[in-house]
Amino acid sequence: MSVSELEADLSEDELAGLDLIRETGGIHQSDFWKELDISSRKGSRIAEALEEAGLIQREETVYSGHNTYYLEPAARDLDFSLLMAGDMLSPFIGEEEIDPQSDAFSQWLMNLAYEEY
Repeated sequence: MSVSELEADLSEDELAGLDLIRETGGIHQSDFWKELDISSRKGSRIAEALEEAGLIQREETVYSGHNTYYLEPAARDLDFSLLMAGDMLSPFIGEEEIDPQSDAFSQWLMNLAYEEY
């Protein structure tokens, strides 16, 4: 099932929660329900539903001295296509420093320029 098909089954509150998690790139559940202006119980139910749907990852953590969860977008929800040129991954990924004049970068740019859509 695709991400868009999974999203079609979400309630308005669940969609708002998913949008918040995507926009922040990750948020503690204790802040999640406050940002959505809902009860902690409802926030927990939304987070659990999104996790069960495979749209987010939810990990136990300690935040401000309290046990909570950290909510992040699921890895499959991330769009890596912007880093690709043909079958080449951007040479800037995973490198601490790369020379923009390098052959790897030039080849990646050429692939990007000649890529067919």
